[in-house]
Amino acid sequence: MPFFSPYKQHMMPHESFTFPKNERLCSHTVIELLFAEGASFVCYPFRVIYLPTQLPQDVQVQVMFSISKKRFKRAMHRNLLKRKCREAYRLNRKEFMEVQRQSDQQIAFAMVYISSEQLSYSKICKGMIKSLSKLNQQLQHTKGNDTIE
Repeated sequence: MPFFSPYKQHMMPHESFTFPKNERLCSHTVIELLFAEGASFVCYPFRVIYLPTQLPQDVQVQVMFSISKKRFKRAMHRNLLKRKCREAYRLNRKEFMEVQRQSDQQIAFAMVYISSEQLSYSKICKGMIKSLSKLNQQLQHTKGNDTIE
């Protein structure tokens, strides 16, 4: 009889809920290009800035999260909000990534938290789902355009 630990999480073998380092936007040149030439939209509590471009890593999508120091003075609060945003993205990115894998373009995007108050995880998660679906729609419309290199 096999031993099943009550502390082990049982995950489906085909589902990947990881958020690896190569999918995080860290390149200063790409970040500068993103904020200089990227298109944006607001989907509360996020402002999403995106740019179809050539990424230094061999991935379809790279993302970064930003919380304003002007709105949240304490690093403790900014870090907590970033953790909540990353977790919401990590758990809800599956559908977004499937659509991006079907297209042959690479995209860099930033999610800037624009709310002036600390929202609960459930509200951040709902906003993340809406933002990712709207980003998919925006990318479908700009799919015919060439990427900026």
